[in-house]
Amino acid sequence: MRLRQRLLVASGLVLACTVATACSEGDPVSTDRGSEPGAGVKTIGLMVQDLSNPFFQSMANGVQTGAEKIGATVNVQDGRQDLGAQNEQIDAFIQQQVDVLLINAVDSDGIGPAVERAKAAGITVVAVDVAARGAEAQVTLDNTAAGNLACTYLADQIGGAGNILLINGTPISSVQDRVTGCKQALQGYPQITIVAEQNGDNGRAEALTIATDMLTAHPDVKGVFGINDPTALGATLAAQQAGIGGLVIVGVDASPEAVAELQKPDSMFRATAAQDPNTQGAIALEMAQKLFAGEALEEQSVLVPTEMITRENLAQYKGWQ
Repeated sequence: MRLRQRLLVASGLVLACTVATACSEGDPVSTDRGSEPGAGVKTIGLMVQDLSNPFFQSMANGVQTGAEKIGATVNVQDGRQDLGAQNEQIDAFIQQQVDVLLINAVDSDGIGPAVERAKAAGITVVAVDVAARGAEAQVTLDNTAAGNLACTYLADQIGGAGNILLINGTPISSVQDRVTGCKQALQGYPQITIVAEQNGDNGRAEALTIATDMLTAHPDVKGVFGINDPTALGATLAAQQAGIGGLVIVGVDASPEAVAELQKPDSMFRATAAQDPNTQGAIALEMAQKLFAGEALEEQSVLVPTEMITRENLAQYKGWQ
């Protein structure tokens, strides 16, 4: 029976390998790596949603700094907001026999089968910033708290009453948790109504288009919650182009672009819930190291705390590294 199970696992790995461009016929894939006391990580695969976003560049910096300390190499892959691309990248990492995989999934649930293939190949998998089904551990911003803080600030700034817009995002846990936190906060403000909610792609350009349409349909709104800074900044530009003033627009990230916008005294972009992608990347690697060496983690899921960054406290904010 054991021999049959091993043959089935090997067959699955060979099938997965045929999907990846990096595979070649007959290449062996070892499953006997890690899980040994003191085993050291030498190769790291890092997959992020979109490398054009400074957030993920900062995350990669955190992983790279940690890798240099332990003498490991990092291969960073850009998921391009494409689940199919991330599936192919995982299959390539399997063939390359990386020790650990740090994954920032474009689809928290959809990436599950690829994660299982990686684990079957002996790769330690840790999710970073968003959950990934099947990952052995994860580190994320406390996204529910971020959404709660952002929408509490928004509600207070518009006087606890009025109509607002909510620009949602892609099907990943971080986005879903921020929306949950926002709506939880708004339960305490019965005179505030979300008159429109629409999904974007987490990017500024798409948010600009969506917000333009939403503001055309609802020109009397008082505020906008965007699930991240690019989304909120896209909404800010949409309001400016539509000639609408006096809105309170908030986001999540505290990115360099958000900091620059907050420095403008007349901008409708008023606040953002901070997160630290550099620290998330570093913590994810530390967790992966322990798992790879066969050590138990104190916590399988780590939440990085957040705080609101506004014009009032902007001078004390250190920003991303």
